[in-house]
Amino acid sequence: MSENSWRGIVAALADDRAREVYAHLVLGDSIDMALAPLSPGRRRRVLDTLQSARLVAPIDGGWRVEAEVFRSALAAVPSAVRPAGVDRFFANGRLTVYPSRAADREAVLAHIAERLMTPGRTVTETEVTEKLAVMVDDPVSMRRHLVDAGLLVRSRDGRVYRLAP
Repeated sequence: MSENSWRGIVAALADDRAREVYAHLVLGDSIDMALAPLSPGRRRRVLDTLQSARLVAPIDGGWRVEAEVFRSALAAVPSAVRPAGVDRFFANGRLTVYPSRAADREAVLAHIAERLMTPGRTVTETEVTEKLAVMVDDPVSMRRHLVDAGLLVRSRDGRVYRLAP
C-alpha cells in the first residue's frame, strides 16, 4: 500500500450508500436491503468503490470484509519525525516550553543567544527585546535569563548588549 491509500478508504466511506453497504457487511448482515433501491449501475459503482478501496473482496458470490486494509493503510503512512535536542522545545521558531532540566535550559538559552545576536556586534536593549519577542512569549524575562546565564553581556547603564566572549 502507498502512503496515500487512506484517501481511497476515506473517499469510499464518505459515500453514504457505500458506507451503509459496508456497515451491513461488517455486521454480517445481508446487503440486499441496502442495494435494493439502487439502479443496477449504482449498485455496481457502490461495490466497485468498496472493492477498489480494498474494504471488501468478492468471495463465493458474496462479499468479504477486508479488515486488514486499515492496519495496512496506517502502516504505509510515514511516522512523523520527532524533533530532537533543543528543537523539541520549539515550534515554528518559537519557544513553546521552557525546559525544567538544567542541561536542557542551558542548551535552549545557548540556542536562543546564537539566533539572537552576531558575535562582536552590540545591540540596544530595544533591539534585543524585539528580536526575542519573535522567539518567546516573555522577551524581558528571557533577556534576563540570557544575562544571568552569562550568554549576554549588558553595559553598566543597561542600554546595549553583546554576546559574551
